[in-house]
Amino acid sequence: MLTDLEIAQQAKMLSIKEVAEKLNLTEEDIELYGKYKAKIHLDAVKNNPKGKVILVTAINPTPAGEGKSTTTIGLADALQKLNKKVVVALREPSFGPVMGIKGGAAGGGYAQVVPMEDINLHFTGDFHAITTANNAIAAILDNHLHQGNALGIDPTRIVLHRCLDLNDRALRNVTIGLGGKTNGVPREDHFDITVASEVMAVFCLATSLEDFKQRISRMVVAYTYDKKPVTVEDIKATGAVTLIMKDALMPNLVQTLEHTPALVHGGPFANIAHGCNSVLATQMAMKLGDFVVTEAGFGADLGAEKFLDIKCRMADIKPACVVIVATIRALKMHGGVAKEDLSKENVEALQLGIHNLEKHIENIKKYNLGYVIAINRFGSDTKEELEALEAWGKKNHHPIALSDVFAKGSLGGIELAEKVLEVVSKDEGKFKCLYDVNLSIKEKITKICKEIYGASHIEFTQTAKNQMATMKKNGWDHMPICMAKTQYSLSDNPKLLGRPEDFTVTIRELKPSIGAGFIVALSGDILTMPGLPKEPASEKMDVVDGKAVGLF
Repeated sequence: MLTDLEIAQQAKMLSIKEVAEKLNLTEEDIELYGKYKAKIHLDAVKNNPKGKVILVTAINPTPAGEGKSTTTIGLADALQKLNKKVVVALREPSFGPVMGIKGGAAGGGYAQVVPMEDINLHFTGDFHAITTANNAIAAILDNHLHQGNALGIDPTRIVLHRCLDLNDRALRNVTIGLGGKTNGVPREDHFDITVASEVMAVFCLATSLEDFKQRISRMVVAYTYDKKPVTVEDIKATGAVTLIMKDALMPNLVQTLEHTPALVHGGPFANIAHGCNSVLATQMAMKLGDFVVTEAGFGADLGAEKFLDIKCRMADIKPACVVIVATIRALKMHGGVAKEDLSKENVEALQLGIHNLEKHIENIKKYNLGYVIAINRFGSDTKEELEALEAWGKKNHHPIALSDVFAKGSLGGIELAEKVLEVVSKDEGKFKCLYDVNLSIKEKITKICKEIYGASHIEFTQTAKNQMATMKKNGWDHMPICMAKTQYSLSDNPKLLGRPEDFTVTIRELKPSIGAGFIVALSGDILTMPGLPKEPASEKMDVVDGKAVGLF
């Protein structure tokens, strides 16, 4: 089979003007970025949202692969094949995974968004704008220190980190301002990957340019010597940051291989941020289509929980259906099979791994949402394994569909699309969030850890306890929680696969993201600046005869 890149390079794309016309958008409604990409003006669509939102999530990811983005795109194409007016809403890929090990976020096989090369590389420059905006705040902050520090900022209590959209572990902890008085005030600093920055979170949760401006203005960047918070507005950086981000806030319009309109915008990680595409793009998609297929990062314990408890709460979105993606390979890995043995038939391990899937189903039910299980087919899946999984679904009354969109495009997703439409038609609008934001920080975290992860105990370090007290004192305790946790396990230990029991989640640190409007709770050894693997994907990338090679 051709590689993802070869399939994408052979695609015959419509001009982006033609894609816009499918959504009843005129040339005045869009800003062209070449022939196949455009941004949509924020005031282009004014009617009330009506599109039914279909959320695609998954079991806990494994190195065996789940194909959540691929399923999302393939499902949208299949709905279009069934003559539904559909828009797919996705996140933008980060250079970290693209250059590292995980890969891009443009789908795979015959279920991709294109132009794939552009989307996985610089695209329309949104991530560069976010990086620049974040680092502009940092530069203005350090200049304030250098110019006399009128606000009395304590250099040891600066909480804003610089950022870079790459996996660069050497920048996690750095010293800046060396070389004498003219080079600034010496202090320790840190870098996060851009997708973990609060600017990215604000970008993805803002509902308008003005809302973005207000959120940015209240971002806490430091504390004074008497421990009072210092905001972006205090250092007079709000206007400049809003100006830098003005164009980036417009959602990006592209297309799938089958010309389904796609809005690709924003890209926070789900293990260290809230893991969903922008509210602006999702709400615009709801106005442009009758159905919106979107995804949330990693497993349902991370991306879906944050989509439902943070994004839906803030944007007043009520999903009509959830698709839970699983693969035979990943389920066998959760059942104890080593990666090198996944091609061997093992029905017993598959049945053990199903316990992980069952937990995610239970979690979705807590939100009063209907669901469909999508089995993303791999060539190594055997007839016996597929029959065993389908028999389990039938026995337990779980709607389940085989998805073969990677190999067959929309035709491989018709069964899934039909089952999704059936669930959507029964949607009773009883969606509810897991917790009340007015609960204490400790109560909210405990509810997530016990009900979504299945933890038996939750421990808070003394640092976390002190931070909770400070947040309550500052009036920041009535906000949603954004958990930072390993994606590989329901627990905070990446080695505990399947459905672990009787485990403890340790909350080591809490960070207020006042602009985004949530509190980040860090557990385990989660890092906000990942590192590259021993053999990064970048080693295979090149340009040969003017064409990209090695990009998946």
